[in-house]
Amino acid sequence: MIIETFTTESAVPALTALAQPTRLAVFRLLVRHGRAGLLAGELASQLDVAPNALSFHLKSLAQAGLVSSANEGRHVRYAANVDTMQQLIEFLSAECCQGNPQACFGESTISSKC
Repeated sequence: MIIETFTTESAVPALTALAQPTRLAVFRLLVRHGRAGLLAGELASQLDVAPNALSFHLKSLAQAGLVSSANEGRHVRYAANVDTMQQLIEFLSAECCQGNPQACFGESTISSKC
């Protein structure tokens, strides 16, 4: 699920998904790896999370539109949906500085080169 424009109703599930320590760690690790992402086994190993627990957390993040997956043979690669993350940040900061977020953050807070 890719969210085109966030509303309060669509932002709440994304924020709820991130409001759990393991899911936040998973998302942050995936963000570090950009659009290339990581295989599920690599995620589990790097975060020292049991595969079944990791699957549960990845499902929650995917339902919120924050991660995507792709099958690679017998493996699954997960990646952060960088565009969705940027849209969520833009939604959260839209009213910053009385509706002028550029005054607070400059041109952009996230590199488009991810």
